[in-house]
Amino acid sequence: MSELRQNPLSKDWVIVASERAKRPHDLAIKKDDRRQLPSYSSNCPFCPGNEQMAPPASMQIVREGQWQVRVVPNKFAALSSEGELFRRTDGLKRTVSGVGIHEVIVETPQHHLTTALLNEDDAELILQCYHERYLAISRDPRVDLITIFKNHGTAAGTSLEHPHSQLIATPIISPEIRRRMEDAMRFYDDEGQCLFCKVLAEELADAVRVVHETEHFVAFIPYASLSPFSMWIFPRRHMASFGQIHAEEISDLSRILRTVLAKLYYGLGDPDFNYVLRSAPSETRYSRYYHWYVSLIPRLTKIAGFELGSGMYINITLPEENAEFLRKVEIPKPQVIGAALHLTPRT
Repeated sequence: MSELRQNPLSKDWVIVASERAKRPHDLAIKKDDRRQLPSYSSNCPFCPGNEQMAPPASMQIVREGQWQVRVVPNKFAALSSEGELFRRTDGLKRTVSGVGIHEVIVETPQHHLTTALLNEDDAELILQCYHERYLAISRDPRVDLITIFKNHGTAAGTSLEHPHSQLIATPIISPEIRRRMEDAMRFYDDEGQCLFCKVLAEELADAVRVVHETEHFVAFIPYASLSPFSMWIFPRRHMASFGQIHAEEISDLSRILRTVLAKLYYGLGDPDFNYVLRSAPSETRYSRYYHWYVSLIPRLTKIAGFELGSGMYINITLPEENAEFLRKVEIPKPQVIGAALHLTPRT
């Protein structure tokens, strides 16, 4: 019999349709459905040698004379990095100037790679870059919220094949984030503890939805997962802001993120996915009631009329079975390289 489960963080309801449920392997992408990419593309603005096709870099991480991660302003930015912040109200019409930051993080020089196929050192460089840019942009007084995200594949909204993430810093906090913050604050007032820490403790106690654990992080499929194989990666240590992460935790986060992406890659045939780093707004970066985390959503099903009309979701797989499936997926051991790294100065 189907059942309805509620997401404790967003308060969203999901119908776990057990009578329509598919087995995890039924959602795997067929190999023939994936086009093989070259390691270099002459018309790609993110490939080495084509740097003139993109705006000048904000930051680079270089190894042995070659950049490994490169940050550039988005050529078609949603917000402008120039200008003053203003707010205007005319009756019910509100306007805020469209200032902010929109950057692209080019994750590797290799056109055909994805995080799942990177070695541990190269995967860590991406997280180091996220952190560097997060800290730098946090100092901009116009910025209220920083969102770091990755779109992988056409179903996830990507327009360029070369592996990349994006960072958008906005001068406002969206109503969705406000609601989550307010719900978390109420829980803290009522229970005297962080809601996110409580969720993590219960998932560790249940154990059945945990996919992978490291010293500092836990990856699990939520009890009320809105879609097949949707996953959260929580830091064990309470931190409201991604800016509070330590160097050893960055290394650990890169390992667990690469591991779960590799499990999706090898277990489900490299599905399209989005991941989002959800961090507290600037004004609450040290709060006791919020807890930053990574939300990972494989795009294996589509949102249709019922979801759009009701605000509820239908999950045709069981979270517990999905977690068990991923735990059993074996992935090749990552290669380790010992070359020295350094950051080039910001331009």
